[in-house]
Amino acid sequence: MTRRLRVVGIGMGPQHVTPEAAAAIASVDYVLAFGKSEDDPLLEVRREVCRRHGDPPVVVVADPPRERAESVVHDQAAYDDAVRGWHDERAAAYHAAIDQHPGDLALLVWGDPSLYDSTLRIVDDLVRRGLELDVDVVPGISSLQLLAARHRIVLHEVGGPVHVTSGRRLREAIAAGQRNVVAMLNRSLDLAGLDDWAIWWGANLGAPGEELAAGRVADVRGEIALARERARAVDGWVMDLFLIRAPGGGAA
Repeated sequence: MTRRLRVVGIGMGPQHVTPEAAAAIASVDYVLAFGKSEDDPLLEVRREVCRRHGDPPVVVVADPPRERAESVVHDQAAYDDAVRGWHDERAAAYHAAIDQHPGDLALLVWGDPSLYDSTLRIVDDLVRRGLELDVDVVPGISSLQLLAARHRIVLHEVGGPVHVTSGRRLREAIAAGQRNVVAMLNRSLDLAGLDDWAIWWGANLGAPGEELAAGRVADVRGEIALARERARAVDGWVMDLFLIRAPGGGAA
């Protein structure tokens, strides 16, 4: 029997849930969510979203551990293999949970499902594993939108591009000639040699621990480091991103 699976973007929590997303959440029998523990603060945000919109029960699945050794992070082939393995384990865990819980369900995605999130890839894997699913996607407010809104900026210059990448590939993008870059998924901030670049940074946007900083990299590097720790202290986690632009702007 085919069941409906709704992949719903929720921005950074209840205040970003659109009417379309709210209706989608209220329409399902349950929400499936990974949790690192029962008191996982990110899991609690999902529960609050559900309480406000139809109150479907949240079925928690233990999130498989992911390989994060420095030797893996800095080796592209090893990193790709580690992520694929993690996705396989997540798909298997979801599959088992869906088998045990009949009815229509939703997966709640931070930001928007189209950007630096693996949920849709895992859903495709579930279909390949034989689950009969009618899948639809509800967009959400992305962290890029929030960053631009908080700093009151346009992400690109007039007629120019913006390159979006992960923090671990920032140096690669700059070496390739990119001069207007958004970096996401930052384990740490390596801004050495970029002192004269302009940066617009934000962490935990929309959450109680939200932090912002902007200016010349050399002037705000220390401020950003302190702000990351403040965000972590308030929320128990850090999700940050930034736009960085070369002096003079534009692409090389």
